[in-house]
Amino acid sequence: MVETRLLRQFIAVAEELHFHRAAERLNMAQPPLSQAIRKLEDELEVRLFDRSNRRVALTAAGASFLDTARLALAQLDDGAEQARRVAAGVAGRLTITFVETAHLDLLPGILRAFRSRFPDIELKLQEATTAGQVEALRMGGADIGFLRWPGSAVPNLTFERIAQEPILVALPDGHREANNPTVALANLARDGFVATPRKEGAGFYDQLIGLCRLAGFSPHIVQEARQMQTVVGLVAGGFGVALVPASLARGPCKGVAFRPIAVDAPQDMTHMDMVIGWNASKVSPARDSFLATAKQAAANNI
Repeated sequence: MVETRLLRQFIAVAEELHFHRAAERLNMAQPPLSQAIRKLEDELEVRLFDRSNRRVALTAAGASFLDTARLALAQLDDGAEQARRVAAGVAGRLTITFVETAHLDLLPGILRAFRSRFPDIELKLQEATTAGQVEALRMGGADIGFLRWPGSAVPNLTFERIAQEPILVALPDGHREANNPTVALANLARDGFVATPRKEGAGFYDQLIGLCRLAGFSPHIVQEARQMQTVVGLVAGGFGVALVPASLARGPCKGVAFRPIAVDAPQDMTHMDMVIGWNASKVSPARDSFLATAKQAAANNI
């Protein structure tokens, strides 16, 4: 591999076609420059210059190598600049995973804010369950996750609440409670429930079970679905009722009535958290730029 120092020295001589002027341009003595060019020719096993007492001229091989040398140094300079930008957290690539309800409200505003500030950071977005995101963050398949509380601590992973929304009950049209402005959770004790599987998000699942128990009953889960939109679709189909985040009520949901619930429980139980997660054991300036932007955007309710 040719040293970049030799490439720069060769370019100076090729552009000046004069060893003394090239040496002055490089702030070095002429004899070491002549030795460097001979070393380069030996390494390449070609003659780059025709030399005489009167003139220095590029050979055909030298003219060809000049284009290569210029391109190589330009690419190296570009690479070095890109590396500095990545290290500064203003360039790079990030994989963002999210639960489906995050894209309904929270995520679009954060993405707009981030892309306006860091247009040179490439983003790859993937929808995934909470359990899937935890595994991706742990194994390096994702840099940032928008998910529900996973239910227990995970080594090296950090989770912070970034948003909170009320829990509503989704009722099929025609349900006995559908016309009430608020539904007492205890009144649903005899209903079948539709829910996401615990293995896809233990924290969310356990919160909903705990909320029902505070209302005096253990819910009878008659159907499970991995995605919240599917849960709502099953409610519309008459399979049962469901406890869901309020953001789902903002979308078109034909055949479903969303109502606030009444239950004697603390806010941390009656509201659902959206958390942002990352692997703190991995260094990523671009990720840190995203975290700072996301927290600021969420705080400003963007």
